[in-house]
Amino acid sequence: MQHYRFKFIAAIYAMIIASPLHAEQDETSSKDKHSKEQPKKPVIMPRVDVIGVPENLEHISGSANVLDKKTLEQSRVFTVNEALRKVPGIHARDEEGLGLRPNIGIRGLNPTRSTKINLLEDGIPLAYAPYGDNASYYHPPIERFDRIEILKGADQIRFGPQTIGGVINYITPTPPQKFGGHVQAIGGNLDYFNGKVQLGGKGLLLDFMHKQGDGARDNIHSELRDYNLKYVLGLTDNQSLTLRANYYTEDSQLTYSGLTTAEFNTFGARYNPFKNDKFNSGRLGLSATHDLFLTNNLTLTTNLYFARFDRDWWRASSTTTDTQCGSAFTTARASGQAINADTCGTQGRLREYYTWGVEPRLRLNHNTLGVDSNLDFGFRAHYETQDRRQINLNQFDAAQNGLRENNVRETQAYSWFTTNRFNLGQFTATPGIRYEYIDYERKNRMNGVSGGDHLDAWLPSLGLTWNPHKMVTAFASAHRGFAPPRTEDIIGGTGTSTDVGAEKSVNWEVGTRMNPLEGVDLQASFFRNDFQKQIAVGSIAGGSTPLAQGETLYQGVEFSGKVDMPLGTYVRTAYTWLPTARQETPFRRVDTGAAVPGSVSGNRLPYAPEHLVTAAFGFAKWGFDSQIEAVHVSKQFSDFANTAASSENGQAGLINPYTIFNLAINYHHKPLNTTLFFMIKNLTDDVYIVDRTRGIIPGMPRLIQGGVRYTF
Repeated sequence: MQHYRFKFIAAIYAMIIASPLHAEQDETSSKDKHSKEQPKKPVIMPRVDVIGVPENLEHISGSANVLDKKTLEQSRVFTVNEALRKVPGIHARDEEGLGLRPNIGIRGLNPTRSTKINLLEDGIPLAYAPYGDNASYYHPPIERFDRIEILKGADQIRFGPQTIGGVINYITPTPPQKFGGHVQAIGGNLDYFNGKVQLGGKGLLLDFMHKQGDGARDNIHSELRDYNLKYVLGLTDNQSLTLRANYYTEDSQLTYSGLTTAEFNTFGARYNPFKNDKFNSGRLGLSATHDLFLTNNLTLTTNLYFARFDRDWWRASSTTTDTQCGSAFTTARASGQAINADTCGTQGRLREYYTWGVEPRLRLNHNTLGVDSNLDFGFRAHYETQDRRQINLNQFDAAQNGLRENNVRETQAYSWFTTNRFNLGQFTATPGIRYEYIDYERKNRMNGVSGGDHLDAWLPSLGLTWNPHKMVTAFASAHRGFAPPRTEDIIGGTGTSTDVGAEKSVNWEVGTRMNPLEGVDLQASFFRNDFQKQIAVGSIAGGSTPLAQGETLYQGVEFSGKVDMPLGTYVRTAYTWLPTARQETPFRRVDTGAAVPGSVSGNRLPYAPEHLVTAAFGFAKWGFDSQIEAVHVSKQFSDFANTAASSENGQAGLINPYTIFNLAINYHHKPLNTTLFFMIKNLTDDVYIVDRTRGIIPGMPRLIQGGVRYTF
């Protein structure tokens, strides 16, 4: 079946390229234009944007934010989490402290492993298994990107498969035609070093970065290397190509388990006895984007991508309640006694992922029925293979030693979308629809049992904009939200299928963007995400939470603004108010139908703070650019029962509100093309909790860093 589907897709693509279609032209035909001698135009880099140029904002029917290069450099962001907190609606939760595995939630959705968002890089799927295991055990370093696009609302159905929270698209630098580049070095406390070299010219860009540092707790240290190659070339007058290659490695001393309440109180937030835990990973990514201008009004953009990601995580304990090291070990931790990790065995969670796909996108500007319109159509053939093993060594229970898991999980996904924007003077209306079809297969190599299942979904959307003035855009949208289940959730280890299905929601939004004065940018929106079925992932490092589903409701307000004031001063703010993040029905186990303990209709959903605020005040003049930033997160519950007191194992209890301050000072010496900078993160060195999923996880302590960048 896969063979025939691929042949069908290839045939459609060939027909599009060979098609004699000609949309309405200017007075001079495309052929005539190319026949005349004209100055050679610069090659425009083929890339799929989510938002694109600022002029596009007047037609986007949902919240749209761009973190540009200037914003990222002004604040000298340390991690992608720090960057994304500058956007309203995003709750970016730390883990190890270095931002290597961000936990990103949008509009109240649980941020664990960023499973409910759509991550792209230059418009290409970034997650290693966006259909079968949409988790973020790999994430590129923030230093790789020039800017970040964040889109919510109905327009996100053009991307998929996740169409609930939003789309985050990381944009890499454009290769220059003139030779140039930069070298950069940053050092600081906690053994931090970051070295970066970038060289480019004639459409080629080479980029290398080495980063290392200690994490938020004892016995956590990471080293990573990131190599990038990007080449843009013009093939003919009407087509161009972008080629990309990336190789990334990480070697970390990294613990998975959090702290018990007694350990936190007795030894402090930085305590971590698991000195032998190791995490090693590598990723190879290859992609190509091809632009073909068939006519002045008809463009075909095609993405072709491949990625291989592997990670080996050897760890002694996964949570504060598991018995990998024996019940006496677990009891000692619960009572706050010091333990010796050398007496504990290890579990190796060994994973390999292969992902590849092709995605042509067609843009047609037309005038059907006398209405100026823009039609977007695209389809995707996407394939994933997960090779998963678990090996236990020297476990407390000898019967648990050896190979415990050995299976392969395969996913084939086929999707298409179409939207048509009708331009009606001050108004635009953009109806759209997306279709997803997913085949799942899982084979247990240990007993030879295999199973399969499939699902499909139709996802309609409608977006509206109104531009009563060139400085004001009002927007509204509604769309069907979709998030596919993981392969392991829909097919069990015995090959049997579970009737879990996909998440389903109806998402509404209404808002406005405006530039009332020069240097003033404002955006505000009201949103409502109504879930007929939301899935609570049933695997928290070994299954301490059952796979469950229920009805939920999220609604709130977002606001963002930046104001450039006299004397070189500026303010920037992002605020989210989420008064409603409610369980409409108790969450029930998929396997038995029983209610999850503590889940009650009316309770607030876990990890959904009511208030998120990031605000900065800065000064930029005479080569200096300095700013002080405050980041506030209000209280959060960590379980369905809304438990207030910290549980013995640390996995339940209120997460208290916290506010941290970040300082960044930059000085650019223009004659020498050199920038000096100095940063302090968590200026007051506050101790605060960010997560309880596997036990108590603290935020990063105070970081003091300085660096220099020379541009040539």
